[in-house]
Amino acid sequence: MNFTRWSARLPGTQRRAAARTEPDLAPDRRGDGAVPAARAERLTGEATHAPAVDELPVREVLDRIPALVALVHGPDHRIAYVNDAYTAAFGERRPGAPAREALPELDELGLLPLLDQVLRSSKPRTAKSRKTSGGRFYTVTCTPVEVPGEPSGGVLVFAADVTDHAEAAERLRAGEREQRHAAVTLQRSLLPQELEQPDDLRIAATYQPGGTDAAVGGDWYDVITLGGGRTALVIGDVMGRGVRAAAVMGQLRTAVRAYARLDLPPHEVLQLLDGLATEIDPNQIATCVYAIHDPNEGRLVYASAGHLPILVRDESGAVLRADEPTGPPLGTGGWIHASGSVPLGPGATAVLYTDGLVERRDADLDEGIASLERALSGATGTPQVICDRLVRSAGVTADHDDDVAVLVLQHPARTGPDGDLFRNAALELLGGVEAAPRARAFASGVLTSWRFPTELHDLGVLAASELVANSLQHGIPPMKLRLRRTDRRLIVEVTDGDDQLPRRRRAEPADEAGRGIAIVATIASTWGSRRTPGGGKAVWCEFALP
Repeated sequence: MNFTRWSARLPGTQRRAAARTEPDLAPDRRGDGAVPAARAERLTGEATHAPAVDELPVREVLDRIPALVALVHGPDHRIAYVNDAYTAAFGERRPGAPAREALPELDELGLLPLLDQVLRSSKPRTAKSRKTSGGRFYTVTCTPVEVPGEPSGGVLVFAADVTDHAEAAERLRAGEREQRHAAVTLQRSLLPQELEQPDDLRIAATYQPGGTDAAVGGDWYDVITLGGGRTALVIGDVMGRGVRAAAVMGQLRTAVRAYARLDLPPHEVLQLLDGLATEIDPNQIATCVYAIHDPNEGRLVYASAGHLPILVRDESGAVLRADEPTGPPLGTGGWIHASGSVPLGPGATAVLYTDGLVERRDADLDEGIASLERALSGATGTPQVICDRLVRSAGVTADHDDDVAVLVLQHPARTGPDGDLFRNAALELLGGVEAAPRARAFASGVLTSWRFPTELHDLGVLAASELVANSLQHGIPPMKLRLRRTDRRLIVEVTDGDDQLPRRRRAEPADEAGRGIAIVATIASTWGSRRTPGGGKAVWCEFALP
């Protein structure tokens, strides 16, 4: 077959032939043989002329742009050119003059050393948001350029006015600072404004908000005097950040103080808090340690809900980690918490803390706790000194990424005259009709040896007599009378084997009983009762010393 003869009839062949025979076809013609202008250029090899960038008048372009442009050359940065925007901003500048003399604004912006760096390195440098005395902000880019006849070359200075952006950023930062200040104020207002100071303990605490953003955390601590010489200490951490976490923290802290007034064992307090946390927010969990110090026992009884272990440093410097028992965090539900204990004798120091003190993203949590143990083993001084030292040793700064709460308590070792102000005396009561007279005689002898004033002596003997009589009538053996004095108060306590707590009631004129607790409540500064761990109860009252 003759393909040459048949190719003239193929679709498109005639159009291509027409394009070859009619090169001057008007571009707006769109017939069967029309070719687009761009295609016609490719076919004919002709192109329309467009001015190249090299042909543009550079000075005219630079004079018209709104940014500030200056060209300096040589080691002393002599002025070669400034554009109209530069002149409008800073005034006329004399060509050929050195920048240090003729361009004081560059010196004000701190750009002269930058110009030297650009000449030495032949690399561009940028200075962001530099402020002039006129209140304008500029972002300046200095670029090395070749200058004919100048071996060291020159620098093209390009300054963009970013005043609006800088002022908007400053307003944003000011707003963030105000929000953070309000958030931190909220957080601190939910913490104790002043720690209670028990008779037998010395306590200090610190709180360090984390980061520089407005999101506060849920760390908290508290110290609660329970009466009878006992003290409750609590520290906790609500998971997450923000006002919601702080609000949950405030509710839990208030609930802890309310439950503490019931004088319950630590594990029972956590059991109540667990149910409350679930009701407050089912999606929010919190860790917590609740501990009770009883000076008569010389131990710290505690319960932990997923919190970090208490650290105790004894008088010799050895540090004990109280690891057990530990249950899941509050708000998980379905767990029966248990109480444990750790020795806290005279001269010992205990530390309760949140994870912000020991947890780091690049290290294991156990390493952080071990580091804290080492810091505590060498820490001496007052609780506040120890508290500050532990925070410093952990590397906590103002831009730390997590909240930090630390509670330090000391049980001082008292000797000499100070030791005479803290005394204990106890008497086992076997029951029977002779128990009450023995208790009165014992109380009278002890209070006389402690050289109490007559009035306080008589009140103490009366309180001991009424509490013992109440225990003999309503309690069961074993029974014990304990007298304790501190530098602030006299404490009278009676324990027995019955767990039925007494209550104050109004006795009718014809009643022969029911007046004992009412008399104690009238003459004492305060009174209370609690169930003891082994079964039974303790009833106590306090008298403030003059």
